[in-house]
This record gives sequence, C-alpha cells and structure tokens, in this order.
Amino acid sequence: MKKRRTVALIAHDGKKAEMIAFVKDNLEFFKGFDLVATSTTGKHVQQTGLKIKRFLSGPLGGDAQIAALVATGKCEAVIFMRDPLGMHPHDPDISTLMRICDVHNVPLATNPSTAQLIVKGLAKNLLQKIP
Repeated sequence: MKKRRTVALIAHDGKKAEMIAFVKDNLEFFKGFDLVATSTTGKHVQQTGLKIKRFLSGPLGGDAQIAALVATGKCEAVIFMRDPLGMHPHDPDISTLMRICDVHNVPLATNPSTAQLIVKGLAKNLLQKIP
C-alpha cells in the first residue's frame, strides 16, 4: 500500500477565511493528502469535512512542529496564508519554518496565488505517477 503524502496548512487569524475558501475551492485535491495544521487553522479546516491532524497553535509552537515535519521529510508542501502586515509574537518560528522549507526544498506558499500553483503542481505530479 502506497503511503499518502502530507500537506501542512497554516493561516494567521486575519487569513483564516481566505484559507477556508481556498480549501473549499480545492476540496477534491486535499482529499488525496494527509493534512496537518496548527490548532486553530485545523479547527476551521475540519469544518470542510476533511480529516486533519492538529498541532499546537502557532504562538505555542505549532509552526515549529510543522517545521520539524518538513525537516524530517514528512511533509510534501506547506500552505501558509500569512498576514504580512500584522505583528506576530512568534515571528522567529515563522522565519524558522520558511528557512527549513528553503533548506529542504519543500514548496511553501504564503498567498493564494502560489498556493494554487502548488496545488496544480502536486496534482500534475500525482497524475504522472499513476500507471
């Protein structure tokens, strides 16, 4: 049996609605992946009917937990709807997550446009692997 791949979902408070809309628009795609998220984002995503593993909230270490998944090769991509204009007490964790994605060459979207490109790229990749 082939192991399912994992996608991480994170959204700052001001971007939660944008994340939910994005997930709903791509629901069939997300059904094909194991999903992980920071606590509050995961709670919102669960309302779409998708199963999701929730970690701590971002300020309490959830971003760092997802960075650890990326660093250990257990996460295919990260979709992080960031609020670039907001102040975030856990900015060091956010920077770490972004750096770890770069170090391990894991796709990281920080807005809906790049998130859509990740979805299209991963979907195309999955189709090419089907015999």
